[in-house]
Amino acid sequence: MAENGLSTLIGYLLSERPELGGIRIPEGADEQFRLYRSLVNIRPPEPADEDFLRAEDACLTRLTQEKGITDLEDLSPVEPGLYLWQGDITTLRCDAIVNAANSGMTGCYQPCHSCIDNCIHTFAGVRLRLHCGQLMEAQGHEEPTGRAKLMPAYNLPCRYVLHTVGPIVQGALTEEHCALLRSSYQSCLALAAENGIGSVAFCCISTGVFGFPKAKAASIAVETVRSFRREHPMRVIFNVFSDEDAAIYRSLLGV
Repeated sequence: MAENGLSTLIGYLLSERPELGGIRIPEGADEQFRLYRSLVNIRPPEPADEDFLRAEDACLTRLTQEKGITDLEDLSPVEPGLYLWQGDITTLRCDAIVNAANSGMTGCYQPCHSCIDNCIHTFAGVRLRLHCGQLMEAQGHEEPTGRAKLMPAYNLPCRYVLHTVGPIVQGALTEEHCALLRSSYQSCLALAAENGIGSVAFCCISTGVFGFPKAKAASIAVETVRSFRREHPMRVIFNVFSDEDAAIYRSLLGV
């Protein structure tokens, strides 16, 4: 079996769930990572022992390095202080990245789901979910739409993760939807500024399974960020993953 650290992590995670005792650890590295990720995705926000955490830190750091880290300092702005970058936000080195969270704020529990919430929690490690769970337990209620919370990034190459819950659009888009999305961007920017954060990378909040129309969401994002930056010299990266989103932002930013 490949000695990549994943088998050790999988063994620990399976030991926490005796009902999964029939699962065998696969031979291939890709299959091992998929099983590890699935077990992490369904794991509740609970502490893990220090040996596991050290092994997870080493493994996730290696996996992220293998994917390739992009440093903000190597990017060219499309206008002063604004950047457009197409890529995997979990590989971006900047001060903070934004996670499009759900109202539970502890991540996506669907094994290997492709949403950004799942990806960020997977590559940050189990301590991020625990941190989120502790904050939500203290809060005592679900996170309102349009707010933001700041947390350490743990094994991600950025320093912090800003979690925000964007609006869910079912049916016709309303002005309330637009105001709530604008609030998500404003809340993240304001919280970053309060904490001395100099650079923030935004994903396309609410435009996935939450159903917000992509072009309108991008327009709100660009307008809100430009307005905020008139008073705050923060560097902001618009992170896109799909070619469709990249084209929308290039048109809005004139590049």
